[in-house]
Amino acid sequence: EFYQFYLSEHSKPMTRIFHFIGTLLVFAVIFYVLWSGKERFLWYIPIFGYGFAWFSHAVYEKNKPATFKSPLWSLISDFRMFFELLTGKLKFKS
Repeated sequence: EFYQFYLSEHSKPMTRIFHFIGTLLVFAVIFYVLWSGKERFLWYIPIFGYGFAWFSHAVYEKNKPATFKSPLWSLISDFRMFFELLTGKLKFKS
């Protein structure tokens, strides 16, 4: 399953923390745009979503982001990891 590969590429706690923060900020931007109607802030989504993730791969994980290999499965897995971290099903430390 791709998700198991994805988790192996996100094994360090700081990588998971940075992904979590980036995804949380993506949701914050979406909710702000829906609440305020200011669509001009939508361009923050890829900056937060990819910026935090790619930084963590370069600095902590020292690997290429999974999004370069499988963009759609990587996006799905990122949201799955976010919600599993949020609910406690998955730990920040592997």
